[in-house]
Amino acid sequence: MKFILAIDQGTTSTRAVLFDGDMQAVGTAQQEFPQYFPKAGWVEHDLDEIWDSVVATCRQVLAQTGITAADLAGIGITNQRETTAVWDKATGAPLHRAIVWQDRRTVEICEALRGGGHEDMIRHKTGLLLDPYFSGTKASWILDQNPEARDRAARGELLFGTIDSFLIWRLTGGASHVTDATNASRTMLYDIREGAWSEEICGLLQVPMAMLPEVKDCAADFGITVPEILGEAVPILGVAGDQQAAGIGQACFAPGMMKSTYGTGCFALLNTGETPVVSHNRLLTTVAYQLGGKPTYALEGSIFIAGAAVQWLRDGLGLLEDAAQSGALARQADPEQDVLLVPAFTGLGAPYWQPECRGAVFGLTRGTGPAEMARAALQSVAYQTRDLWEAMRADWPEETHVTLRVDGGMSASDWTMQSLSDLLGAAVDRPKMQETTVLGAGWLAGMQAGIYPDQAGFAATWALDRKFTPQMAPAQRDAAYGRWQRAVQAVIGV
Repeated sequence: MKFILAIDQGTTSTRAVLFDGDMQAVGTAQQEFPQYFPKAGWVEHDLDEIWDSVVATCRQVLAQTGITAADLAGIGITNQRETTAVWDKATGAPLHRAIVWQDRRTVEICEALRGGGHEDMIRHKTGLLLDPYFSGTKASWILDQNPEARDRAARGELLFGTIDSFLIWRLTGGASHVTDATNASRTMLYDIREGAWSEEICGLLQVPMAMLPEVKDCAADFGITVPEILGEAVPILGVAGDQQAAGIGQACFAPGMMKSTYGTGCFALLNTGETPVVSHNRLLTTVAYQLGGKPTYALEGSIFIAGAAVQWLRDGLGLLEDAAQSGALARQADPEQDVLLVPAFTGLGAPYWQPECRGAVFGLTRGTGPAEMARAALQSVAYQTRDLWEAMRADWPEETHVTLRVDGGMSASDWTMQSLSDLLGAAVDRPKMQETTVLGAGWLAGMQAGIYPDQAGFAATWALDRKFTPQMAPAQRDAAYGRWQRAVQAVIGV
């Protein structure tokens, strides 16, 4: 039996998961790594520490299962998106710490591009908003710190990549400088319609194209690891950014299928098929996956605060001892009270994109207690998801039915998922396999290796844990959502 090693390189930790020939997880190892905050709004990672965590977890999961590298058919990689690395091609040494997707230091670069009248062009080519979130301005900033950097990059002496590219380069001993289409589509340097790096945007940001990785399908030959890392040479066969990997793991292969991942925040992707859909509601247009040289596109919306609202109740207010208590506590809330929490602790994400506004609680009474606050926190996730749902349906009106599949830690709460179904007025499907992100990376590699089924066969293995259907009357649902919309406008107006 052959196995697949899937690497999940996240924002705060790295995991390695070993899948058997039946796509069942048989071993897991995880390791956290430090976060660095040199200034307000700046977030960095040490690339060597990320690398060490990857090697350590891969070796650990093999050791604990007794599997050797000779038993591996391939490696799949999924990674935190947009986090930016620049390193020396000859030595592998990072030019600077990685700038994390959360980092806001390139606001002025974005404003200069906007002031120069480039926003519409960038949006058309990349599908992205002009925002520090994405990798291109981060790479430009790193090059700005060294007067010789751009000349060296133009000569091919420096390399740029997202975390997947950096890991593959090191895993292959510098033999492969590659990425996949999903990660490329998050750099703000990649023309998603042409399927190529944009010379125009690279020129504006002064990012030499000689430093960019080759873009491949999500399932492809990304290179072979050097034997000393795992004990044998192993092919790297699958790569996707974390949110796209979750969509793949949820088998969202047909237009109209939508996945929503509930962790600290929430990321929702709606498969829109072969044609990129231009959003008129401030959603992102991105590559959902690319197989056989053919891209499939998605609309994406991000919510900054989902599970973090429950963490706030626990750690900030002391209303919970454990986040898992929130659903049971919410059930005890007084139905006559209508408490609303707008959790704009770090601003509002899609479709508002209001980074400067802050949160508020509405409807407080003397009778408001922990139960009402727990209900308000959990319902805020459902309300924010409906914001994305409405924006997606407005941007893609030709759809007749949307299938919503959920995953992530909060999806384990029956109360939260029922509230989500009620406020959307739609069915919500929760799968038996919750680790959809790492499963997506594993399936890509296994399919490329020939030991896992194709898309149709993989989709057939998706198994439902529970379907939640709306129990709330339409008039009640619409009235509740109207109150939410007024609360959001009040927060934005402050």
